Amino acid sequence: MRRTSRTSRLITSAVAVAAISVLASACTGQSASEANDDPNANTTITFWHGWSAPAEVKAIRANVDRFEAQHKNIKVNVVGNINDDKLNQALRAGGSKGPDVVSSFTTSNVGKFCSSGAFADLKPFIEKSKLDLEKTFPKVTLDYTQFEGKRCAMPLLADAYGLYYNKDAFKKAGIASPPKTMSELTETAKKLTKTKGDSYEQLGFMPNFHGFETTTEHYMGSWDQKYFDESGKSNIAKDPAFAAMFTQQKKLIDELGGFEKLEKYRGTFGDEWGAKHPFHTGQVAMQMDGEWRLGMAEDAKVPFEIGVAPMPVADDEADSYGKGFLSGTIMGIAPAGKKQNAAWELIKFMTTDTKAVVEFANAIRNVPSTFDALKSPGLKLDPRFKTFLDIAQHPKSNTPAGAVNGATYLNTLQDFGYQYEKGAVKDLKAGLEKTAQQIDTDIAKAK
Repeated sequence: MRRTSRTSRLITSAVAVAAISVLASACTGQSASEANDDPNANTTITFWHGWSAPAEVKAIRANVDRFEAQHKNIKVNVVGNINDDKLNQALRAGGSKGPDVVSSFTTSNVGKFCSSGAFADLKPFIEKSKLDLEKTFPKVTLDYTQFEGKRCAMPLLADAYGLYYNKDAFKKAGIASPPKTMSELTETAKKLTKTKGDSYEQLGFMPNFHGFETTTEHYMGSWDQKYFDESGKSNIAKDPAFAAMFTQQKKLIDELGGFEKLEKYRGTFGDEWGAKHPFHTGQVAMQMDGEWRLGMAEDAKVPFEIGVAPMPVADDEADSYGKGFLSGTIMGIAPAGKKQNAAWELIKFMTTDTKAVVEFANAIRNVPSTFDALKSPGLKLDPRFKTFLDIAQHPKSNTPAGAVNGATYLNTLQDFGYQYEKGAVKDLKAGLEKTAQQIDTDIAKAK
């Protein structure tokens, strides 16, 4: 799926969290256990989703058509290009014009969705359908669709992050294979970097947190980490993995020419979602990105051979190589909806029907979300895409923990990263401790 820029995502997440906060006291819809509509009756439900590109909208419509062919009594009114802000305003308002089924790209908001009641509790529907979730979905996707034991969402398609690399540039630099550890990433990036005056002819890797997809949470996918301790307090100042990540990222910045030089070069990059992406143009030789980048790079007709590999992992976790950061699209039921059983039928179909999941993954070049779909011979994806299928199933792949205030704590950590990488914060330990205190304060207020 396509993503917004990091800055836009942070703004959207902040607005969405504020909207959901109001929703917590405003939702008066029936609970899942009280849903009493007849899913076999002739009815029309409304499905809101976030996709907007013509090919994506077409793929959604095709999937809905498959559903309607199997459920001739249920018609689906599809509304696209809905972000979390619009979604939560509608859920808060309720009414007959609102959605029955909702979807979101923001897995980091699931904690808020579940704890506030923004999405209905799906447990009764799952039990009624006798779904064995652990046999259907990889563990990480189950983790990011529930919060503190309450499941309010189902995973649709997944996003797996890996390392893209320019094979031609590797060959010219005499590099035989992609890096597997963070130390190797640093050395490989240095070998691939070609300076030009006070700038670069080619940069091995853009490490800055304002770079495309090089965020704190994505980097942390390369470490075995724990965002919160057993008592629910922020663990970022106590878990050495966080200090190790920030130290590694800052070292990579310094080794490649320094923050200011890199930021100046970053200003020459094209749009993240256009043909002039810096990986497409050869401005950077390696890029951390999601599975969608492969198709986008091919569509841009890049003049070099593209390599795909898992992201390098922490030096002391070399045996976990192959894992990565995961997120994805989620689906839920509007709590005020009067057609929740019919809504569940659509969610169950789109998230668990193997053919539906496979066809949708093929169409928008995302990672399938079920074990059966991941192994399906019906997948018609580039052979290099297998890297992402493997990452999605790796037992140590991970995603950030949920929180009652959604993505707020991740945004706070990211803001600290911006300050640390440019040298505004000198004491890493003290900075992490202060950031942890802010995270705890924000969560306490949200509760």
